This record gives sequence, structure tokens and C-alpha cells, in this order.
Amino acid sequence: MIVDPFILTRGDSPLLISMPHVGTKITQAVADGLVPAAMTLPDTDWHLPRLYDFAINSGVTVLAANYSRYVIDLNRPEDDQPLYPGATTGLFPATLFDGNPLFQAGKTPSATERQSYIEQIWRPYHQQISVELERLKSKYGYAILFDAHSIRGEIPFLFERRLPDLNLGTFNGGSCDLHLAQLLAKQCESSAYTSVLNGRFKGGYITRHYGQPQAHIHAVQLEMAQAIYMQETEPFSYDEKKAALLQPLLKQLIDTLQTFQG
Repeated sequence: MIVDPFILTRGDSPLLISMPHVGTKITQAVADGLVPAAMTLPDTDWHLPRLYDFAINSGVTVLAANYSRYVIDLNRPEDDQPLYPGATTGLFPATLFDGNPLFQAGKTPSATERQSYIEQIWRPYHQQISVELERLKSKYGYAILFDAHSIRGEIPFLFERRLPDLNLGTFNGGSCDLHLAQLLAKQCESSAYTSVLNGRFKGGYITRHYGQPQAHIHAVQLEMAQAIYMQETEPFSYDEKKAALLQPLLKQLIDTLQTFQG
């Protein structure tokens, strides 16, 4: 049974932060089929609610998924069309990020199970994004969506070489005002971290679908290399010292998003 597909903390600013890959709940059908290496949910965007906890105190609305991407990936389209060329993962992932099978042979959830995940997890999450963006736009005349992610910095199956620390994505300028994107990119470039705008990660479905600058809804994704705030391997521990060094930059980015007049 699917319960509470997300946690919503509603704030009073034009900014909505989405965290589609922080969930760690799994259904019984998924639990019964996962390979042993997947049971610790290694491809989770670990600790982002904790890392961004300052945002709630500044009036930002935060939407965080409760269910793991191994159940259903909220940052993929419902029709499961690929977002990136080459190796990638889909609406219902079949592999771990290292390319190995996610499920034991013959133990993937049934089509009926997966349809229930669409209806009870994917659609409610996206309906809530739409509701919040409409609420914010109605109040402020514009709305801004920040899609927060993190990933191991080196995953040869998905991308070559090591990722920059900070990977901003605006769908090659299609999801966000150009000036706003440049402000964010400059702040990242001026930091102690390596960064790129529209590199390997240009924004997933959420950024691409909801970002409509011409309609005064701006969306940007930030994919961070996990090593800058946590231990990338088990037990995936949060690193207080690294996080404390990173948070001032994240606060700066969030402030820029909140004060932008869209």
C-alpha cells in the first residue's frame, strides 16, 4: 500500500525546491526483487533535506519525495522517453548506476504494481509541483523551481571522467531566464568548487517540463557531487565539516533565486 508519497513544507516566497530522489521507502514488491547490492539504496540523493534545512527557515517551499527512485523515478516522464543519449536510467530503473542489474532475474515488480506507482506516487508528486507553482505565480506574478540533486562524482557507466562539484542545468537555456542562469553560474564559478552550466546534467524531466520562462516560471537543476558534503560510499555518512563549508554557497544561490524578479 502506498502512503504519503511526499513531504511538503509550504513557505511564503516565490521559490519551490523539489527533491525527487531523496526518498528511501520501498514497496514490498521492490524489496522482494532487489539484488543484495541494491538493498542499501546506494543511488539515493542522500541528506539533501538536512543540507538545505536553512531554506525552510527562509520561507522556501520544499517538496521532498518519500519513495526511492528504485520504485519509480520522479524525474523521468510518465511515458519513459529517454532524456539523455547513451546510458541512462528510466522511469522504472532496471540497473544500478554502475550498470549492474537492479532486480533479481524474474523478480521485477509486475505491470500492475508499476501502474499503481504511477498513479499513487508519480502523479501526486507532479500534481503537487503544479499546484505549488500555480500558487506562487498567482501571488508573485512568477515562480521559480529549484530541482535539487546529488550523485557520486565518478560513475563510468553514466558519464566519463569525474563530474564537476556543481552541475547547473537549464535545458540549454530553455527552462530559465538567461540572466538568472548566468548569475547562478557566476556564483558557482567564484566559489572554491568546480562547476559547469549545462554540462552532462542539463536538467531532467522536472526542469524541462515545468520551466517556462515565457510564462514566468523558471526552473533550474543543481546536481552536486556528493563528495563535497558526505561520504560517497557506504555508510553514506553526512560530513558536518564539508557541509558547513558548502552551505554558505547554497544559501547564496537560494537567496539569488528568491530575490530574482521573474
